[in-house]
Amino acid sequence: MSASIIAIISIVLFLVAYFVYSKKLERDWGIDDSKVTPAHRLQDGIDYVPAKAPVLLGHHFASIAGAAPIVGPIAASVFGWVPVLLWILIGNIFFGAVKDFGALFASIRHDSKSIGEIIQKNLGDTGKILFNLFAWLTLLLVVAAFAVITAKTFVSVPAAASSSLMFIVLAVVFGFAVYRSNVPMSIGTVIGVVLLFVCVYLGLLFPVQLSFTTWVYILLAYIFVASITPVWILLQPRDYLNSFLLYAILAGAVIGLFVSSPTIVLSSYTGFKASIGYMFPVLFVTVACGAISGFHSLVSSGTTSKQLDKESDARIIGYGGMLIEGVLAVLALITAAVLAGDKLGELLKAGGPVAVFSHSVGNFLGAIGIPPAAGTSFAALAVSAFALTSLDTATRLGRFIFQELMEMGSGNKGTNNGDTWGSKIIATGVTVVAGGALALSGKWSAIWPIFGSANQLLAALALLAISVWLANIGKNNKATLIPMLFMFAVTLTALVTLVTKNLGAGNILLAVIGAILFCLAIVLGIFGYRVLSNLKETVDVDPTLKQ
Repeated sequence: MSASIIAIISIVLFLVAYFVYSKKLERDWGIDDSKVTPAHRLQDGIDYVPAKAPVLLGHHFASIAGAAPIVGPIAASVFGWVPVLLWILIGNIFFGAVKDFGALFASIRHDSKSIGEIIQKNLGDTGKILFNLFAWLTLLLVVAAFAVITAKTFVSVPAAASSSLMFIVLAVVFGFAVYRSNVPMSIGTVIGVVLLFVCVYLGLLFPVQLSFTTWVYILLAYIFVASITPVWILLQPRDYLNSFLLYAILAGAVIGLFVSSPTIVLSSYTGFKASIGYMFPVLFVTVACGAISGFHSLVSSGTTSKQLDKESDARIIGYGGMLIEGVLAVLALITAAVLAGDKLGELLKAGGPVAVFSHSVGNFLGAIGIPPAAGTSFAALAVSAFALTSLDTATRLGRFIFQELMEMGSGNKGTNNGDTWGSKIIATGVTVVAGGALALSGKWSAIWPIFGSANQLLAALALLAISVWLANIGKNNKATLIPMLFMFAVTLTALVTLVTKNLGAGNILLAVIGAILFCLAIVLGIFGYRVLSNLKETVDVDPTLKQ
C-alpha cells in the first residue's frame, strides 16, 4: 500500500473533523466572542497578555508537540501500522482534540486558571489539592526528563545547541520589535522566519560544545528566567517563530512523501501481544501525545488560556492545534512503516525513534531536491528545538500550579492575590530546584516508565473536570464523558499491570508510585460520579434547570 494514500486519507479526515465536529462543539458549548477573555480583563503584561490567533497557535503547537508525537507512534508500531493509525485518527478527533479544546474553553471561563481550579469549583478543595499535587509532581518528571534529553542532544549535536541559543536571542528581538516598536506582524514574521533559518545555518557552522552537566545547569538557569519573564518578551515570539520549523518539516516531508510515494513494508497487524505488552492498554498509553495527552490540558489551561484574544480562537488553537499534531503523528508512523525491518531495527538501536523519523524525513525531502543528509540534520534540529520549548513551558506550568497551591494555603482561593513577584520566584525556584535535582541525580530514569500512565491519567482527570463543569452549566457533556470513561479504563488497567509487574520484579518504588496514582484516580472518579449523580437528580426534579 502506498504511504501517500494513508497521508491523504488522514489529512482529509482531520479537515472534516475540524470543519464539522469542532464547529458542532463550539455551538453546543456556547462559545461567545462578546465575553471579554481573561487575557484582556486580567492583563498584567507578564502572563496575561492577549495574542493574535496565529501567534498563540504557534506557542500552543510548539508547547504540545515536542518529541512525544514522534516517539509514541514509532514505539507502538510493534503492534502493526493499522491499530496505531486507527487510534491516532479516532483518538485525536474524538478524544485529544476535544479535551484540548474543552480544557482551553473551561479555563477561560475560570479566569484562565488551571484544570485544578476547575476541579476545585466543581469537585471541591480536596479534589483540587490532589490533582494539583499530582500534576506538579508529573511536571517535575517532565522538567527532569527534558532537561536530560535536551542536554544530551546538545552534547551529541552541538549545532542544535548553538542554533537554540540564537533562537532565544532572535525571539527577544522579535518580541520587542512587534510588541514595543510596533513593527507590523506580517513584516516581522517574514524577517523573523528568514533569520530563523539563518540561525539553523549558522548553528551548523559554529557548533557549541560543552559537557552534559554544564548544559543541564545552563538549561536550569534558562528555564528559571523564562518562567518568570513576561510572555511577550520570550514565550510568545520564540514559540511562534519555532513553530515555522515544524511547519516547514511537516510541509516538506508531506510534499516529499507524495512525490516519492514509498510503499508501506511494516506489517499491518502483528497480534494483540507484542514485545512491549498487550495492545490494551499499552497501545493507548504509548502513542500518548499523537492521540491524547494530559500534558496538553495543562498547556491549554496554563499558558495558552492566559493569552487567548477572543473565545472563538479556542477552536483553531485547541482543536486545530491537536489535529496538526495528529498529522505529525501519522507522518511519524509512516517514517517507521516505510523502512524494512532490518533498517528500522538498526536506526532504533542507534538513535531511537527520533533517528527513525529524521532518517525517513531526510529521504522524503530528498525527493524534492534537498540533500537527504541536510534534510536529516534539519529534522533533528527541529525536534531538539521543540524539546527545549516543552522544557520551559513545563516549568512555567509548574510555577502556575505551585502558585495556586500557595494561593489556597494563604486563604486567597480563586483570586489573583497570591500572584506576586515573591510567589512567582518561590514557585519557580522550588520547581526548578526539584526538577533539576531529579535530572542531575539520574533517578528520574527509574520512574520514567510510569510517565505514560501518569500522562494519560492527567487526560482522564481533565476530561472529568470538563464533563462535570459542562453538566454544572447545563451543557451536553457526552463529547467529553465517553472519552473520559475510556481513558479511566486504560489508565487504571495500565497502572494495575505496572504495579503487578514491578512488585514481581522487586521494584518497590515504582509499585508504590503506581498504587498512589491508582488511588488518586479512584478518589477523584468517585468525587466526579457523586457530583454528576447529584446534578442528574436535581435536573430530574426540576426540568427548568436544563435551560
